[in-house]
Amino acid sequence: MKRRARIAGLLALPMAWLIGVYIFSLVMLLVTAFWVTDPFTSKVKPGFTLRNFEQLIANPAYLSTSLRTLGIALAVTAVCILISIPLGIFMAKVASPWLRGVLAASITLPLWAGYLVKVLAMRITFTEDGFFNWLVGPVGGRGPGFSAFTVILTLTYLWLPYMAVPVYTAIRQLPPNLFDASADLGAGSWRTIRTVVLPLIKPAVIAGSVFTFSLSLGDYLVAKFVGGSTQMIGSVIASNINLNPPIAAAFSLVPIAFVVIYLVGVQRTGALERM
Repeated sequence: MKRRARIAGLLALPMAWLIGVYIFSLVMLLVTAFWVTDPFTSKVKPGFTLRNFEQLIANPAYLSTSLRTLGIALAVTAVCILISIPLGIFMAKVASPWLRGVLAASITLPLWAGYLVKVLAMRITFTEDGFFNWLVGPVGGRGPGFSAFTVILTLTYLWLPYMAVPVYTAIRQLPPNLFDASADLGAGSWRTIRTVVLPLIKPAVIAGSVFTFSLSLGDYLVAKFVGGSTQMIGSVIASNINLNPPIAAAFSLVPIAFVVIYLVGVQRTGALERM
């Protein structure tokens, strides 16, 4: 009994938060998605309708926004992977201890500042008279301005540490003789990465991708400040949260559905079992 009481006391607070706040909020979000908004008074009325979900598919603007957000999240995840793997190999197996420390500090540097500070820094960088245009202007170059491409760059800048750190940690744990054996068998650098490194660090890549993918799906301030006319799911939710809460609630379930589908797909690869 005492042991059960201690376990109950230990789990009371986290379970109260998980069930009483987190899960309850998601349930209420789902319930609100089926409610209706009076077109004359704009008041929300409890009820049951699938019209809010039908609009997400029937309305071309909502559908294109969902697909655009999904594409941006996948692009951010892919760019983070492409940067993190070679960088992790260099840091773990090639760089000197001093350079490794410098690179580690540089990777985690975005975590040192507030979210809005980092977004505004990217906005200043890519504005019309910003640093990027000043740098490439003398050679006839021009920055991307505020666009979907800038949104991808900014989100990559924000979430790269969540991919780079687990990938670097996983690569550092690989025995050096694996690289030597691969070289002795005649494999080049890229083949070694593809056939030796990637299969062994796959759980770390999956873990990092869950963060970069889900965090990118739920973001909207980046699109607001550096996206120009680019709309993301969060932008639509923010614009409807007061005008039409049921539509905002229904749209909020779209990124949740994307993440669930992503996790199910990842689970089928077996990578989650090795995490």
